[in-house]
Amino acid sequence: MLPTVLEQRLRVIIEPSLRALGYGLVSLRMMESKSRGSLQLLAERQDETPMSIRDCEQISHTVSALLDVEDPISGPYQLEVSSPGLDRPLMDAEDFRRFLGRRARIELKLPVEGRKRFAGIIEEVKDHEVALLCDGVAHRFTWDAMHSARLQPEEIKPGKPRRQKKKYKH
Repeated sequence: MLPTVLEQRLRVIIEPSLRALGYGLVSLRMMESKSRGSLQLLAERQDETPMSIRDCEQISHTVSALLDVEDPISGPYQLEVSSPGLDRPLMDAEDFRRFLGRRARIELKLPVEGRKRFAGIIEEVKDHEVALLCDGVAHRFTWDAMHSARLQPEEIKPGKPRRQKKKYKH
């Protein structure tokens, strides 16, 4: 889904400050409603250690201060900051490159070979497409053909607790 003009502007306002604090902005989404909007941010630590509640709080306070000064959103809204979780969305070619060799799920806008959902290993990434190895067959998908893509969590080993998505509402 292409970002709106407001989402593009918000990213320009927010991203440099988060980077300076050691965080990467995974995604940003403005959900409009009649009574109160919601700005949803997914962020992760650049050092690749797990996000904590304190990380989400720090991001929330920083973003709130930035948006108070810039005031790009008309009307009331709620800021929601969370980590991307185990099924992290893959937003661009750089994300796919970073996770080469990992399992991913891709959902297409239109069916290919009678299906819209594919799961497999990220095998190759080019400027305009990604190759996903599914059951020994490499399927190539262009960015324009994809509706969404996410990492597919690895099988959880017995005795290891699953990490919860951390969410902090400000």
